[in-house]
Formats: sequence, structure tokens, C-alpha cells
Amino acid sequence: MAKKVQKPQKCITENEARELHDNWCKKRSKRLQKKLGFEDKREFHWSVAELEEYLAYVKQESEKQGIKDPGIRVYLGAYSESKCKMKKGYSTLFFAPTGSRPGAFGKDGEDPENNYGIEPFNHSSGGHPPNSY
Repeated sequence: MAKKVQKPQKCITENEARELHDNWCKKRSKRLQKKLGFEDKREFHWSVAELEEYLAYVKQESEKQGIKDPGIRVYLGAYSESKCKMKKGYSTLFFAPTGSRPGAFGKDGEDPENNYGIEPFNHSSGGHPPNSY
């Protein structure tokens, strides 16, 4: 039998998630659509297997670098229309590994630095038009 996993402390309720998404839509979505001339993406999807594979890779490569507690920072991005016509300049998210080598700034949970020695993770799928939460 698999080890039981406890719910993480940073989980939020469905209602809190819905409120966050609704606030984003009310405060940003219409302005962006007007400015861009199209409805931009606002949700992104990766499978659990894809995320687990990436996290395992980050852990492995961080360990090789002597980083004991790596993290992930999530960035907003936008595709370049010249590089990918199909993406139309849509928004995206990408994951950037973090982690400070022993003795560096950001150790012990303080704002860790980006780990540029490990490649970021991108290429999600998402609904168009976007799915609401």
C-alpha cells in the first residue's frame, strides 16, 4: 500500500480559487482583450506525470549542484508572434528552478535565486477560449 500523503498546508478552497480567478477576469481580462485585440489565455494545463517528471529532473540536477532544497518560481510570459504564428502572442506560464548553493544569498528559504543551470519548463496546453475555474 502506498504511503498516505497529507494535504499540503498551502492548499486553498474551491471558493478561494474561484474568487482569485474571478478577480483576475474582472480586473484584467477585458482590458487585455481590448488592448491586444483578442482574448488571451488565462489557464494552462500540464499532466501530473509531466509535472512529476520535471520536478524529479530539478531535484536530480539540483542535488548534483549541492542544492538541498530546490524550488520552483512561476513566471508569466508571452509568445513572440514572429516565432510562432499559431500562438498569436498568447500568454504562457513557465517554471524556473530556484535554489541557492550552500553559502549563497537566498539560502534557508529566503528569496532563493533562479538556478540558471537547469532549464525552465513550458509548453502547456490550454483552452481557447479560456476555461473558467
